[in-house]
Amino acid sequence: MSYEPPTPPANLPTEIVNTLNESDLEHLRDVATYAEALAEHKEREARLEESEDQEEVEERPDDLPNDVPAKATITIREINDNRYYYWQWREGDKIKSKYKSPVNPDE
Repeated sequence: MSYEPPTPPANLPTEIVNTLNESDLEHLRDVATYAEALAEHKEREARLEESEDQEEVEERPDDLPNDVPAKATITIREINDNRYYYWQWREGDKIKSKYKSPVNPDE
């Protein structure tokens, strides 16, 4: 039984498709991990920009550190198969983060 390779999305540039087709398995896994992390980063940036546009800031949460602005949102990062909460906010063109706590796997 033979298997057909997957069909790339129509909107993916030919150069990218060709590069991926020529890549070995390890590089493909690295690209997949990077692409997922980059997509999450861009989604966070969009959420932060959206929250910046809101004029009214909600009350400051009790567990928010003094050096973290009230407009910060909580994001989850995975590091070495462990998940952690981070406060994240925008300062000008930069995204700032501060460690909050580990994610409880029971949540």
